Amino acid sequence: MNKRLSETYRIGIKGLVQGVGFRPFLFRMAIEHGLKGWVENRNDGVVLELNGSESQLSSFRSAVLAHAPTAASIESVEIQKVARKSFDSFEIKASSDESTFITEISPDIAVCRECLNDMKTQPHRIGYPLINCTHCGPRFSIIRDLPYDRAHTTMASFEMCPQCRSEYSDLNDRRFHAQPVACNTCGPVYRFEHAGGATEVFKEILDRTCELLSGDALLAIKGTGGFHLVCNAFRKEGIAKLRTMKRRDGKPFAVMFKSLEEAQHYVEIGESEKAELCSWRRPIVLLRKRRELPRGIADGLVNLGVMLPYMPFHYLLFEQLTTPALVMTSGNFSDEPILISNDRAREQFSAFVDGIVSYNREIFNRVDDSVCTVIREVPTVLRRARGFAPSPIRTGFDLEGILATGAELTGSFCMGKEHLALMSPYTGDLKNLETLAFYQETYERYCRLFRFTPRLVVSDLHPDYLSTRFAVKLVEENPDLPHISVQHHHAHIASGMLNAGLEGEVLGFSFDGTGLGTDGHMWGAEVMKADYINFERLFHFEYMPLPGGDKASKEPWRMGVSYLHHCFGDEIYDLKIPLTQRFGRQEMGNIIALIQKRINTPMVSSAGRLFDAVAAITGLNYYSTYQAEAPMLLESAIDLNEQGSYPFEIETGKVSFTSLIRSVVEDIHKGKSTGSIATKFHHTLVQLILRLSLEIRAESGLDRIVLGGGSFQNNFLSEKVMDKLENENFKVYLPHRIPVNDQGIAAGQLAIGAHRWKLM
Repeated sequence: MNKRLSETYRIGIKGLVQGVGFRPFLFRMAIEHGLKGWVENRNDGVVLELNGSESQLSSFRSAVLAHAPTAASIESVEIQKVARKSFDSFEIKASSDESTFITEISPDIAVCRECLNDMKTQPHRIGYPLINCTHCGPRFSIIRDLPYDRAHTTMASFEMCPQCRSEYSDLNDRRFHAQPVACNTCGPVYRFEHAGGATEVFKEILDRTCELLSGDALLAIKGTGGFHLVCNAFRKEGIAKLRTMKRRDGKPFAVMFKSLEEAQHYVEIGESEKAELCSWRRPIVLLRKRRELPRGIADGLVNLGVMLPYMPFHYLLFEQLTTPALVMTSGNFSDEPILISNDRAREQFSAFVDGIVSYNREIFNRVDDSVCTVIREVPTVLRRARGFAPSPIRTGFDLEGILATGAELTGSFCMGKEHLALMSPYTGDLKNLETLAFYQETYERYCRLFRFTPRLVVSDLHPDYLSTRFAVKLVEENPDLPHISVQHHHAHIASGMLNAGLEGEVLGFSFDGTGLGTDGHMWGAEVMKADYINFERLFHFEYMPLPGGDKASKEPWRMGVSYLHHCFGDEIYDLKIPLTQRFGRQEMGNIIALIQKRINTPMVSSAGRLFDAVAAITGLNYYSTYQAEAPMLLESAIDLNEQGSYPFEIETGKVSFTSLIRSVVEDIHKGKSTGSIATKFHHTLVQLILRLSLEIRAESGLDRIVLGGGSFQNNFLSEKVMDKLENENFKVYLPHRIPVNDQGIAAGQLAIGAHRWKLM
């Protein structure tokens, strides 16, 4: 190297650059480019100092951007010239913690093919069920603090054996600086417990587990981010046992297939679905059924939640199992957080399961399985957890110190750090103390990990949400902390804007179950002009009585009676349709009395409750055993050969469905199939959105449309709406990185809070 041309440069790299083999990668790149100096992890990213010429640095930077590890994500590379120093070699320095700025933390990464091969060929790792390397393995689930080093993870108590230490220190080894590195000699071990005793001999564990899962057994098996409850997907007795334990009558279960090839026998898998299923994130992907599995897994639904193995233990299981698929669901009781503690699993599960399979590495951050779907070839996250959390959403504005506490269902908070929106993993519905405790624990850990101190709190308008009460409590404890309340459906639209990087005003369609409106009524079908500060409600579905309040969301027949009484009055008793034949004059009369006397009957404008009503009127669903069961069954009933739709009425500021309900009843009397009615109903909503969009554009010029709310998890509805609108030259945005359901609410609150704060 020409020393006269050589200078010393400091390089700061930010993004997802820790826990993904980034420092070893930079080490190799520096050596290849003849550069000397050092690299270290800091809590705000990766920093290097290098000696080299300007052309060498340029070549090095290009190589880093082009060949970074698969799971890495580089946000920025800043290079500055510093005082000339002399380096004799290139080294990886000990990590340091120098500021309140933070880097991204890697999500957990599915085991890689190289490790699966090592599990068969490396003498000290043959059959080792917790094998990992710099490219794969646990990350977020085991980290306690930044920077990401073994001492800051739950692997700290496992001292590396000489062989693992040698690999960890060898530049040319794939485990060079792999923080969770371990083997059969020094790593965590599995344990099998049952009524008759326990064993830590892994062959015995594997043999016994496979033997039980070949039959009707139900097991609790520790995963990456928490326990799973597992049974054979082709044994009805095991499935029934699982439903009884979970107290889960109808909610569908996810299934883990041995391989992509095995899954293709039962579900349709396109190229986009295949890419998501096989990605390093390994989420559950909703796929259209090709063949039915046994009763009790996903009854009545067109889609099945499918995932592929992502832990070494999963692969070892399927090598011996005769069944190609296992039901694998979150290890918890209904409405409680997934369990992560071996002791708690033993306490809660022992009386219900035939065995508990665990390991002695602690899970510090619980993360459930993520759920995705594919809408028009775009992978779309519905539940953001393992594989995605805690990766941030990058924005173009300052979010530092803003905490958004989210909604109630599919709870999640979001905190701002610099221009990053850091979404918490899915925590479940915030309806009980157990879930609230998990939510609070996650908040406290995020504050520590990301050096976060709240300077502004943003919450939902609804005062009774536990997330709102959490916000209020923070403010009470810190009286100088400002607090902003955000309307639920405005937050949905802002979330979609944030996902797409939009600024300015958009036209938003926010369709879901319910959220408190600014007029004191429950909203859920809102058409609005909105930006990050304000919104104007242009149209909404006609207010309807919700007899029994929240009870009506679990008993769709109540909403069916409400709509029928609104449309037919006392003629409802003479209608010969499934709902009126199932519920007699007295039962329907009791509901009508609630409506007429306005006893526990709030008024609601809701797309979700309209879905409920149509599902009940057609006899598809009277009682829901899980959230959105009626809409999901209605979507699953769709007949793709049906092209018709129903009439509706648009009045000043509202949409009435009297004609639709009358037409549905007429079709039932004509003997039309449920599939035909379900399809015409969906087509009606598509036509409604198109017509309103055209009218509003003609008046306002708005041609950017954001779709938000849980109703747009419906693939058929979303795809048809987007197709129709784009054919009319609208630009349509459906969030895909941020969940379109209530888990995405917090991100929208965060964005609104950031913009309103500037005006305070």
